[in-house]
Amino acid sequence: MTTQALIIIDVQNAIDDPKWGRRGQPEAEARIGELLGAWRERRLPVIHIRHDSTDPASPYRPGTHGNEFKDEVAPQMGEPVIDKRTNNAFIGTDLMDVLDELQARSLVVTGVLLENSVDATVRMAANLGFEVIVPEDAVASIDRKDYRGKKWVAEDVHALALSVLEGEYARITTSTEIIGNLP
Repeated sequence: MTTQALIIIDVQNAIDDPKWGRRGQPEAEARIGELLGAWRERRLPVIHIRHDSTDPASPYRPGTHGNEFKDEVAPQMGEPVIDKRTNNAFIGTDLMDVLDELQARSLVVTGVLLENSVDATVRMAANLGFEVIVPEDAVASIDRKDYRGKKWVAEDVHALALSVLEGEYARITTSTEIIGNLP
């Protein structure tokens, strides 16, 4: 049986900073918390990804309140925490070593922002041969303006980002379905 790891990306206090603008999917942290509870109950591997921004103006910079994990997803003793400095959790980190040690070949990827760090990590994981599952209700997006100046609401950004990942990079589902299929 393939070990399935839960990966929680960048769910830190910084995501609530006003600099990000309006965010959609207000229930994402609650759904991530439910997944986390199900993983812990079954003693399945959980990996927390923390963004340590090198930008001095970033709310994600180390040593600030924004860099701390949100309470509902805070790591427990023994759960790996991977610190990253780019949008991709595999680049410049030991994530691959941790996954190899856990013998994880299937990943449930959650977190923020879907169209940024989650997307980059999901694509890389798929390219590395992992089975990747993204629960659409356990990832979040923000309002975005495209290069032409058109504003896209977070719900549309979310739907488009998921549709781009679906099939080639990941299977898109819900947290309820994932929990229901756990051993």
